[in-house]
Amino acid sequence: MGSEFNFKIQTSMKAQAQIKEYISSQPEPKRSDMQALHHIILEEMPACRLWFLDGKDSKGKIVSNPNIGYGSYTIPYADGTTKEFYQIGLSANTTGISVYVLGIKDKTYLARTYGKEIGKATVTGYCIKFKKLADINIDVLKAAIHAGLEATKASVA
Repeated sequence: MGSEFNFKIQTSMKAQAQIKEYISSQPEPKRSDMQALHHIILEEMPACRLWFLDGKDSKGKIVSNPNIGYGSYTIPYADGTTKEFYQIGLSANTTGISVYVLGIKDKTYLARTYGKEIGKATVTGYCIKFKKLADINIDVLKAAIHAGLEATKASVA
């Protein structure tokens, strides 16, 4: 999700409609899990900015799964440029669901801190991937989300 992609990002009422449509388009039980996660994240971030990324680059080519984004922070790049982006992301994938926790500089932190406690999930530098919501500990997921929010607190827009 680097700066080389110019995703079509919706951040308005249109985004809310696209989010609803995106979640509704998922097959069960993923749809119910996505809806529950959407509500959980909104409970943790009640006044957050909502984003919808359609997963297409500026030429309309699909380069990623669509993403729902929550919150806002500024990503600094090595060349000195910056980009506003979401703090927490949610996406359906072919094998389940991914929750993205962005802004934590230590790319081993999520796996070290939450990997053993979260349940049946793969935890990488910024992604928690699992097959279904019942496979993970929701409280541990919430703690990981809060860690991401704390990490981006200084740059929240």
